[in-house]
Amino acid sequence: MTELAGVLTSRLQALWGTAVEVTAVRPLPGGASRESWDVRVRTEGGTERRLILLRDAGGRIRPPARNIAVEAAAMTTARAAGVPVAELYDHGEGALGRAYLLMERLDGETIPRRLLRDDAYAAARPGLARRLGEVLARIHQIDPDRLPGLPRVDALGQLTELYQGFAEPRPALEIGLRWLREHQPAPVADTLVHGDFRTGNLMVGADGLRGVLDWELTHRGDPRQDLGWLCTKAWRFGSASPVGGFGPRADLMAGYAAGGGTPPDERTQRWWELYGTVRWALLCRG
Repeated sequence: MTELAGVLTSRLQALWGTAVEVTAVRPLPGGASRESWDVRVRTEGGTERRLILLRDAGGRIRPPARNIAVEAAAMTTARAAGVPVAELYDHGEGALGRAYLLMERLDGETIPRRLLRDDAYAAARPGLARRLGEVLARIHQIDPDRLPGLPRVDALGQLTELYQGFAEPRPALEIGLRWLREHQPAPVADTLVHGDFRTGNLMVGADGLRGVLDWELTHRGDPRQDLGWLCTKAWRFGSASPVGGFGPRADLMAGYAAGGGTPPDERTQRWWELYGTVRWALLCRG
């Protein structure tokens, strides 16, 4: 940690053009593919700042389609478009040993069982489904051509390829994939897609949504994927409310329309929710 603190000190001094003292670097729990570090900094004049460092886990090979520069550009562009995203200070592949993002630390909670049950978030919960719809509409209005290198994802083709790669029979998944192929809705124009927009990747405070996290899977594709993923049963965490456990689909779609999006019809939304269930099963298997 001492070595990491030294590298961060040099990097921040170069970025900010002022004397910087890294007073603490502490690993945080959570994250399946990345290390998370709480970084505390004192700048010249005594100002205290808290940052988050996300860094690829040691030994991890980053897939070619997952470019840290594209992820950083998506975050920066989304923030400029009014999406609540942490301010990004730095990113890169080598300065900190592995691919990394260095950003402001947002205050709030991400743990689903707390967000869905604790009294501290009782006032925020009723408005979250609509608010999440508004935020997704903002994301989907960003022209994907503004982000060079943004990968295009064929959502159903990706699942089929993933399943075939396991080379083992899973009848329930074969039935699910067959149904998805037979009932696939008509395509719509590509947009920027977050790719993992769901409870657990949302920073929430007592006053509501404070940040959209984890842009690692961002891509260009069908915007309805984000709407379906948010409502997939796995992300309700035992709640009867379909929108991430927070509220009804009607609130989500009302917010999406108010934000300038075109809500899918019920049949299409259900298709994407089943897609999400099959996707989650395959990701768990992987």
